[in-house]
Amino acid sequence: MATGFKRFWKLVFGRTTILAVLIITQIVLLFGGFAVLSSRVMAIQYCVVFLVIAILMYLLNSRMDSDFKLMWIIIILAAPVLGVAFFAFTKFQYGVDRIRRRINAVEDVQKPYRTQNIDAVERIKNEMPRDVGIINYLDRQANFPVYDNASVKYFPLGEDKFKELVIQLERAEEYIFMEYFIIARGYMWDTVLEILKRKVAEGVEVRLLYDGTNTLSLLPLNYARKLNECGIQCKVFSPMIPFLATHQNNRDHRKIVVIDGKVAFTGGINLADEYINKIERFGHWKDTAIMVQGDAVNSFTLMFLQMWDVGSEKMSDYSSYLRYGNLPELGMRNGGYIVPYGDSPLDDVLTGECVYLDIINSATDYVHIMTPYLILDEEMIDCLTFAAHRGVDVKLILPHVPDKQYAYMLARSYYAELIKEGVKIYEYTPGFVHAKVFTSDDVKGVVGTINLDFRSLYLHFECAAYIWRNPVIYDIEADFQDTLAQCQEITIKDCKSYNKLKLLVGRILRLIAPLM
Repeated sequence: MATGFKRFWKLVFGRTTILAVLIITQIVLLFGGFAVLSSRVMAIQYCVVFLVIAILMYLLNSRMDSDFKLMWIIIILAAPVLGVAFFAFTKFQYGVDRIRRRINAVEDVQKPYRTQNIDAVERIKNEMPRDVGIINYLDRQANFPVYDNASVKYFPLGEDKFKELVIQLERAEEYIFMEYFIIARGYMWDTVLEILKRKVAEGVEVRLLYDGTNTLSLLPLNYARKLNECGIQCKVFSPMIPFLATHQNNRDHRKIVVIDGKVAFTGGINLADEYINKIERFGHWKDTAIMVQGDAVNSFTLMFLQMWDVGSEKMSDYSSYLRYGNLPELGMRNGGYIVPYGDSPLDDVLTGECVYLDIINSATDYVHIMTPYLILDEEMIDCLTFAAHRGVDVKLILPHVPDKQYAYMLARSYYAELIKEGVKIYEYTPGFVHAKVFTSDDVKGVVGTINLDFRSLYLHFECAAYIWRNPVIYDIEADFQDTLAQCQEITIKDCKSYNKLKLLVGRILRLIAPLM
């Protein structure tokens, strides 16, 4: 019964329903409105044409990605009245400017705590001058410094990360910060919640931030209030408002845990049972995460507090939560460098995409990628194919059992053109891949929350860790190879035999891919 209600709720307030309502309204306006206002049709038409021209001029002169521009031009020309209304609805959402101003204010206050490690930069410059560029970019454009003597542990499955998370939560003495895109009640969340309640009773400060999409179906509307009554400080980022909020825009897609300023986790794993294969939804769930120790934890602390303070009247006392000189535990991979970084849709810095592009463009031997979604802009397509043309071994692992059929059809629409250019694509036959992982040349890698799709690269708040010359890169690459052994390589023959109707739907969906 509950599952049926959740599906009904998503159906009523989802993106598809909103688009359908807009299309129907457009038809009503075109046929019914003109009939009623026949004497004023010409005046109305001139106003609409003037408005459409003004919006198109704005689009053509903006810094918006070309794929977004093309999509909006098609929508506006196909359905002028509703196209303009939908553009205004998504572009000028209530509260976005307030969030942007608040984030900028927090960043200004946090800036003294984000100072660059000049000595580490010089060492990187001497070891490999080409790679110092991305380190400088992350500092100068996004304000995320590099940390040396990095300590990292890699988890190839959600079950592995969850086991370690429980251990670290039990050790908490001062504070626990948790930020998640999805929280669903079940074994995983119930286990964590029991620990959090116990830690609150012990005097540990616990803060929990989760994205507002949970309020649509996964958690009750008043769940945050109930947690606050238990002593857990809880906030909901941008709660969903039916009919007044678009599902795809500016969600908090980050997954961050910080414990006592000593340990931080990130990766693709949310707090729901499918992520640890406690329940099966789309076959075996393949996901990954990392645990970071040392001074680099401070960047994750600041990222969490930035999002927390967006909805606060006053800012946190940042210095009281930062720790320096922490020693790593046994089992950690030490050495090299790490840059924990975030990505915001409310600035002009495409941090997530630029890091990925730099890894691909600088690769000389291989680039190996795991991603659940493949919805690419032209720049990413050109980058992947150019690397393959240079002789770089470019391999992508994607799901064989998708969680979203429309996303899978979209991904399949890219397969043939990438494979023809030398990019190798594999599907994880046991089930669904939710990992967001890059490795390259046994030197660099990324583990985080950033998918290869428009939502992650342009629309969501995201986070990740750029890792350089740390031995954990070998662990990540070994996991890629182990996963590859369970995959089916997709060939041009497979592409030709793929369902023609689904392929057509995928190609049509590419017209509005930035909204998917």
